[in-house]
Amino acid sequence: MSGHSKWATTKHKKAVIDARRGKMFAKLIKNIEVAARMGGGDPAGNPTLYDAIQKAKKSSVPNDNIDRAVKRGSGAETGGADYQTITYEGYGPAGVAMLIECLTDNRNRAAMEVRTAMTRNGGSLADPGSVSFLFNRKGVVIVPVDQDGKKVDEDAILEATLEAGADDVNDLGDTFEVISEPTDLVAVRSALQAAGIDYDSAEASFVPDTEVQLDQDSAAKVFRLVEALEDLDDVQNVFANYDVSDEVMEALEA
Repeated sequence: MSGHSKWATTKHKKAVIDARRGKMFAKLIKNIEVAARMGGGDPAGNPTLYDAIQKAKKSSVPNDNIDRAVKRGSGAETGGADYQTITYEGYGPAGVAMLIECLTDNRNRAAMEVRTAMTRNGGSLADPGSVSFLFNRKGVVIVPVDQDGKKVDEDAILEATLEAGADDVNDLGDTFEVISEPTDLVAVRSALQAAGIDYDSAEASFVPDTEVQLDQDSAAKVFRLVEALEDLDDVQNVFANYDVSDEVMEALEA
């Protein structure tokens, strides 16, 4: 997961000043709406909604937009769409396995756009089940190293989260990635809060069993495909089993 996370972290920094910020807002709002529809509009009793709201706030989504999304999802306000969750499986350049999570109100449109983005960028869709076995569903909490001017270290995160169910803590440079079983995600997130440690996001993700090590050329092609997919309105998340070394990342960023 490390290569994907490094790239996600790099993109997150750029996204704050990115011209496509409105598109990111729309996806975060959609997540809130669906979470409220599935589990009710009270964040205190709906951990998925709580985490969706926190992620939106971290990304500077206006509170008014968040409140309206909760009301639409919970039925307190009309106008919400009937979103369905669909996961597509496929392969990218260098044989990288990919899972593409969509939230859509039009399955045909989502399928066509995902297929087009894959084929135009060196990828191809695969049959259901042919890729998903390479991934495990895990709880992933992203913790920034810089906590209001102070630095948090791996030991402090482990001490706070081990008893709550954390399996692993990965150092990604500017952030730490805390891995747990999906059922322990809320407990891990709550343990961090109780210890006074801030976090950027907490959500269930697909973590690969094995990773494909990419060289600079392959990494550039895979990143191009991931960006093309994430640029689609219906695509919420892209998970892939690649790893990219720090040296290759630095070469690409240069």
